[in-house]
Amino acid sequence: MAKTKTQYVCQSCGYATTKWMGKCPGCNSWNTFVEEIQQPRSKVKARVAPTQRTRRNGMEARPQRLADVDLGEEARLITGIAEFDRVMGGGIMQGSLSLIAGDPGIGKSTLMTQLGSYLPGRRLLYVTGEESPRQVKLRAQRLGVDADDFLLLAETNVEDIIAAAQDADPDVLVVDSIQTIFRPDIQSAPGSVTQVRESTSAILQFTKGMDLSTFVVGHVTKEGTIAGPRVLEHMVDTVLYFDGDRHHAYRILRAVKNRFGSTNEIGVFEMRETGLHEVTNPSEIFLSERQYGTSGSTVVCSLEGTRPLLVEIQALVTPTSYSTPQRTATGFDARRLQMLLAVLEKRQGLRLSTHDVFVNVAGGVRLDEPAVDLGVILAVASSFRDIPTDTSTVLIGEVGLGGEVRTVSQLEPRLKEAAKLGFERALVPKNNLKGLTHPDGLTVTGVQRLHEVLDLVL
Repeated sequence: MAKTKTQYVCQSCGYATTKWMGKCPGCNSWNTFVEEIQQPRSKVKARVAPTQRTRRNGMEARPQRLADVDLGEEARLITGIAEFDRVMGGGIMQGSLSLIAGDPGIGKSTLMTQLGSYLPGRRLLYVTGEESPRQVKLRAQRLGVDADDFLLLAETNVEDIIAAAQDADPDVLVVDSIQTIFRPDIQSAPGSVTQVRESTSAILQFTKGMDLSTFVVGHVTKEGTIAGPRVLEHMVDTVLYFDGDRHHAYRILRAVKNRFGSTNEIGVFEMRETGLHEVTNPSEIFLSERQYGTSGSTVVCSLEGTRPLLVEIQALVTPTSYSTPQRTATGFDARRLQMLLAVLEKRQGLRLSTHDVFVNVAGGVRLDEPAVDLGVILAVASSFRDIPTDTSTVLIGEVGLGGEVRTVSQLEPRLKEAAKLGFERALVPKNNLKGLTHPDGLTVTGVQRLHEVLDLVL
């Protein structure tokens, strides 16, 4: 009888070693090693081979020319929900494996359940490893999902899941969640690095062979990253993050990886008692609670993929009571905030080194585009001087280290969105005015230096 071999595997990155370590050399995490039984490779391959080689037509996989690949009549499944289809790249790609992650209670299972009503006439197999079929039925009734093609399976064994999916032949497969699925030939606990990796690999091979669309629900750690090995994100075709505060109504679905579309698109949903409902005009929603006549508030226009998004920037500047002033940013890069504050102090003489600065992007949106620099600087200057900004002005522009306002891309759709929401003036980089066509009713003013903007707005 062969001797059982064990190894220690980091639950954060998957680094394996024969001895226990306090600190992982791969990801520098502490106390993340868990002892697992090392399985012989031959045994693992023997169990997986039948499911990998099975195809929808019952034939084994054979090499074929690219020109002979049949795309079929429909390469994507269109849900009819514009917010969801935009994030997916125009619809759900057939033969794709997507990973959706988010905080507990954010609405991942709700969104996956609602796929049953988004795809009428399509068979959906919902595999639940955390809930009973009765619990899923109660949620489906609340969401108004009562389709005959909605199939339920309460199972955690990946081999039984694949066998049931082969018999049901669904168009869409949902596995909720991957941390509960296990391979019986691997003796580590469900949710471990080995189980998550091998279970996902088996589902991936089945998905590609059967040419169906699969969604895998994943948990996130306290740091906000997907639990399990990092290789999990490399194995799937699409990685979706569901963001937002579960105590508020709005949710943001964003793609951080998409082999079939853009990774800059976002979808905005509102959580109601009857489920998730798309928000067709998120700019109006994000500005609905804006208070006029208050210092430290500006409006910027950020471009998320192909969609212009108007968002309120809030800033609060107060004298510090510490030797080192605080710099806190929510929804904005803290390092870029430090740079903008240095520009404001060096070029405009605002003594911010003795003040705490807090910046917040209203609505729970995270802005990464440099075109919002101008709005952030103006919000900080407004709060520092305690002078309200012009509430009918939208600010668009990147700020350089010399205090210059630099050009931005795709200015015309930004201006159209601002005009649609009733803004009367837009401050933009002067170099963007060449050949610019702006909508009627919106005055566009070009600026080159930061002091020009402060004189016009404050």
